[in-house]
Amino acid sequence: MTQVKTGDTVRIHYTGTLADGSVFDSSEGRDPLEFQVDAGQIIPGLDAALPGMQVGDKKVVEVPCDQAYGETNPQAVQAVPRAEIPADMPLEVGGQLQVQTADGQVLPVTIAEVTEETVTLDANHPLAGEALTFAIELVSIA
Repeated sequence: MTQVKTGDTVRIHYTGTLADGSVFDSSEGRDPLEFQVDAGQIIPGLDAALPGMQVGDKKVVEVPCDQAYGETNPQAVQAVPRAEIPADMPLEVGGQLQVQTADGQVLPVTIAEVTEETVTLDANHPLAGEALTFAIELVSIA
């Protein structure tokens, strides 16, 4: 049988869970996830688990945070004066905003804290600092 190798386009079904067992993402009820192996299209720890698999194979992959979304970076958390945020913008902890950097890049951020004077924005990926577990099934290789 054909085994997955670097450069192959594969389709997988997956369920991603955190250390406490809660599901953060799944392909259940959707089409399988399609991507090219070792092309940087998915997190490195999951990508590395695919070579050698055959269609129909299932496995559980433990991905440490440094092979997923990285460690939490304290420098990616910044307090912004509340006056710099439009008054009509809803500001709820956990809410998502998009900010534009000085070089024009659009960056998604999460509202971490709201006070009278400041709004603390966190540009870390929501799964930064988390070890992830994926139950995967290889559906096809192209």
